[in-house]
Amino acid sequence: MHEELADFAGAVADVPELRSILRNPQLEPSAKAAVLEDLLGGAEELLRNFLRLAAEKGRIGEIEDIAREFERLMAKAERRLTVELTTALELSDEEAASIVEQIEQASGRKVEATRSVDPDLIGGIVLQAGSLRVDASVRGRLQRLRHELVRR
Repeated sequence: MHEELADFAGAVADVPELRSILRNPQLEPSAKAAVLEDLLGGAEELLRNFLRLAAEKGRIGEIEDIAREFERLMAKAERRLTVELTTALELSDEEAASIVEQIEQASGRKVEATRSVDPDLIGGIVLQAGSLRVDASVRGRLQRLRHELVRR
């Protein structure tokens, strides 16, 4: 169900008209539930029931936040760790797999990684996992050295 919930929340984010209907405080919760029933006719029954209940309780306007929190709880239960790897140059699939494997071994969790490139890093890597940020880039090292020199 969590994949369908994420898909629905993504659709809400992508369709401003749907978002405004679901967030409109002047529409009755039953009207919002009816709109959802029309949209979700072929969806899984558990998802339809969940969304109808959220609409009836006046919480459907917060569906994007609900989906994000649900995904966070699922990742925690499944011991998944989502990380972003930022490098100065594009990593090959083998290099990225090697880094992910090292993170999995160190954390004891299944790692899902996204990759991005930032040439301003000069070299090295920046790893972001939730609020944890590990900066092993050349730019980061130069900034730390500059701060250290200024303090002396």
